[in-house]
Amino acid sequence: MPMPWDDVISDTDREIFDIAGWGRPAGFGERPALLVIDVNYNFCGDKNVSALESIKNWRYACGPHSWDSIPVIAQVIAAGRAKRLPVIYTTNPRREDGFDLGVWTLKSYRSDDPVDVAGHVGNDIVAELAPEPGDLFIEKCKPSAFFGTTLMSHLNNLRADSIIMMGTTTSGCVRASAVDAMSYDFRVTIPHETVFDRGQLSHKVALLDLHMKYVDVTDTADVMGYLAGLDEGIFDDVWPPAARAAGSGS
Repeated sequence: MPMPWDDVISDTDREIFDIAGWGRPAGFGERPALLVIDVNYNFCGDKNVSALESIKNWRYACGPHSWDSIPVIAQVIAAGRAKRLPVIYTTNPRREDGFDLGVWTLKSYRSDDPVDVAGHVGNDIVAELAPEPGDLFIEKCKPSAFFGTTLMSHLNNLRADSIIMMGTTTSGCVRASAVDAMSYDFRVTIPHETVFDRGQLSHKVALLDLHMKYVDVTDTADVMGYLAGLDEGIFDDVWPPAARAAGSGS
């Protein structure tokens, strides 16, 4: 399977990973949740234009890379919904003064830009992937979707054993969330067409590093085949909340 890092990894590095035994597939789980990281207007911009153009107004923008990934993410979400799997979204609003982001604000000369403050449209999930009633929605102030949020308790309640992870940025919030998920002993699979970054070197190297040491990076066709083979309704005893509530009243 061709991988995004094929054109940046050296023959020597590839040999080192092979001899050391890294990159062994961990495999899919039996109860996967879908996790969509920060696919909001801050990271995508409000139109499909170059990253250099979009970033003038949206400092996080990833340009066309985001708009190439959005329909693929939608495809995976649709397949998951058809099996009644839980879908979890994250976004990252902040206080107007940036206090809740802490020292993270020190790493950008544009950290005072108003686009990502709480209540701004920049924090809205793009319309093409808009959450549906009953989906879980996590607001976070740090890169990892697990840090300081209720995500872990939701996954415990769902008895999920694995995560299909999508979103942005590959080298930032996706990487941080993937490493934390693995640290909590979830199997994580990332279909590489569904993650994106503003820098392609960062994107490719992050995927390489994640695949070699922490999670499985594969392609969308592989994930779609896996989802197609799942039974429908494996979470019906705990998900969605509306179905559970309806059942309790009968």
